[in-house]
Amino acid sequence: MLEVEQLDRDRLAECQGRRLSKLLQAVHGRNPFYTRKLNETGIDLPSLRLPEDFRKLPMTTKAELNADQAANPPWGTALTEPLGSYTRYCQTSSSTGRPLRWIDTNESWQWLLECWKAVYRGARVGPGDRVFFPFSFGPFLGFWAGFEAGPQIGLHCVPGGGMSSQIRLSMIENIGATVVCCTPTYALRLAEIAEQEHRKPLSEGTVRMLIVAGEPGGSIPATRDRIERSWGARVIDHHGLTEVGPVSFECWEAPGSLHINEAEFIAEVLDLKTGLEVADGQTGELVLTNLGRTASPVIRYRTGDIVVRRSEPCRCGRTWARLEGGILGRADDMVNIRGVNVYPVGIESVVRRLPEVVEFRSIVSRHGSMRSLRLEIEVAPEFEDSNAVASRVAYHLREALGLSVNVNVVESGTLPRFEMKANRFVVES
Repeated sequence: MLEVEQLDRDRLAECQGRRLSKLLQAVHGRNPFYTRKLNETGIDLPSLRLPEDFRKLPMTTKAELNADQAANPPWGTALTEPLGSYTRYCQTSSSTGRPLRWIDTNESWQWLLECWKAVYRGARVGPGDRVFFPFSFGPFLGFWAGFEAGPQIGLHCVPGGGMSSQIRLSMIENIGATVVCCTPTYALRLAEIAEQEHRKPLSEGTVRMLIVAGEPGGSIPATRDRIERSWGARVIDHHGLTEVGPVSFECWEAPGSLHINEAEFIAEVLDLKTGLEVADGQTGELVLTNLGRTASPVIRYRTGDIVVRRSEPCRCGRTWARLEGGILGRADDMVNIRGVNVYPVGIESVVRRLPEVVEFRSIVSRHGSMRSLRLEIEVAPEFEDSNAVASRVAYHLREALGLSVNVNVVESGTLPRFEMKANRFVVES
């Protein structure tokens, strides 16, 4: 563990203030997007006392960045260096609208890799581990940084793109992988295929850990429990965004929370209505400033992630704040059903507790001014009374959400399977 991971909160704030001052000096006058935003506020940067005056800086939204790229295609103006300095391209997964295109210089890309090394440290992954990445490397950030950071700390990283799930399972066995990096959904999908094909149980294999990201499932107790039982391995959750970078990670010693990498990020948790900082233990929106991605930074970026922060030291020895329960939901995913606020995470936390359900999909429909929610489920073949399973699911949803949900059983294999980020929450217009 690095010394910076164990600084007391006052020293940590001082370090963040120095890093932020350096970032602002680097971007002002060179980064057109942030130069304009900072000038419009009328802030005199040299007079700022940081980190005390941090909240005088304007916030940034994804809508702003999208509008900037639309007006200045294809890259927008949130770039600090000349265009010829940029060597890497990524884009968001477009789960909440038009994808953002994000580019990095070699220096900013290396910063991303350093952030991922903190994920590996927290997971106790190091030299001697063979890490398998069972997905096709697309233009979204995904596990790109994890794959490239691994060899720098002595990991043997094995790509698994361009092959079927069956071949990936064989490869995991043949190479003796000890760590798998994927989405929670795909971890469950591989376990499902292994069982369907009567392969040797994954729990008898060499994998000791799965580092999962891309969805909140890694911090949902029912989902992680199902993965850990299927694989006989520990689940470590991780969270990040393409436009922000690798933000948080679960440590080995304290499952169920995500450490914010506060050496590289300033994290705020703000009330959704007032925009004011909430106290520890209260729910709010995560707002992030990355301190080292100078070539394409985000300053006070509204992520839309709903979290609860805890700032007391962790038993692992880190003093970095933690997100209790991981990412609890997204502000733009919340749907009001007959007066009840419903998040996809809330549904998954119920359904994954029931071993009878193999796969599911939530569908929100509108009838006039009212919305309704129904659930489609696939039932495991060993459970013959599928109607009883549907009734049980409906009962648990009513108990957890205070909402009656129509639960329909569909044929096995009907619902879509996902390799990367899953979309099980469909809102019909």
